[in-house]
Amino acid sequence: MAAVQATVTWVDVRERFPETGMPVAVAITGRYPAEGDDGDTASGEEFWLVRPMYYTDRYEMRDGVTHHHCFVDSDEVVRFPYDRDSDDSVTHWAQLPTLPGTKTHFLGGQDVGPALRRAWETPVGA
Repeated sequence: MAAVQATVTWVDVRERFPETGMPVAVAITGRYPAEGDDGDTASGEEFWLVRPMYYTDRYEMRDGVTHHHCFVDSDEVVRFPYDRDSDDSVTHWAQLPTLPGTKTHFLGGQDVGPALRRAWETPVGA
């Protein structure tokens, strides 16, 4: 097993957004469950967690509703930049690490096999 280390630099969403379409790691805060049986929105347990998402300046939902400046996950859940009144929102974002032994976040087609073999053949710590 290769020991891969990456440095993460978190960016506060109040300072700036990532490039449109960029896949990022996001820090999300909120409460779960978001609303209690009695309708109390502050009844759930507070959380802060990291998830992969991508940022977009415009996202149209299947029902036709359009959102601006938001983060979207693989299940098409939309989250917005930090808002104290939101059930859950994004506080920070960070670029995802590059693929092992590369300087890129994505490889496709014929480039995958050779890059994957190089990563597996590289000794730990090299």
